[in-house]
Amino acid sequence: MSIGALSPSSANLTPVRSEAPAQVPASPNAEPSTASSPSSSTTKLSPEALALIDKLKARDTEVRQHEQAHMAAAGGLATGGPSFTYQRGPNGVSYAIGGEVNIDTSPGGTPEETIQRARTIAAAALAPAEPSGPDRAVAAQAQQMEAKARSELAQQQAQRAYGSKPAAGGAVNTYA
Repeated sequence: MSIGALSPSSANLTPVRSEAPAQVPASPNAEPSTASSPSSSTTKLSPEALALIDKLKARDTEVRQHEQAHMAAAGGLATGGPSFTYQRGPNGVSYAIGGEVNIDTSPGGTPEETIQRARTIAAAALAPAEPSGPDRAVAAQAQQMEAKARSELAQQQAQRAYGSKPAAGGAVNTYA
């Protein structure tokens, strides 16, 4: 299961052509990250293109912080680093516009371990300042997993307290 999915549609960005505009030479060495310093070619871009670049930069920062919050809270349950969806800006640079972090959501070997794992999963899902819809869904699933594990734990504790036999009739004899 993954958490932290920020869909590209949530960015409210207009789609950008996959190739750079004719007046801007495409950089074949462009890495999937933001360019922190404006290149001299950005001065040839239209005001609309520059505004889009600013939006893409802001979105890239937001997505990376969001996914990093998931990673920090997931601890050992993260099955890898964050993965990102990119959009190429009019300047030829790819910006992260969505992302996710995959987390192991399998139950633990015991109810106690499952409760701890469920708490970690929920914390990781809700770690960003603004959790997405998929983040909230994962947190809800983790809470259900925790509730089920708590029920199993209560059953085990009751069996230990009363032995393997269920209580007879469930009533108290007040005439004894």
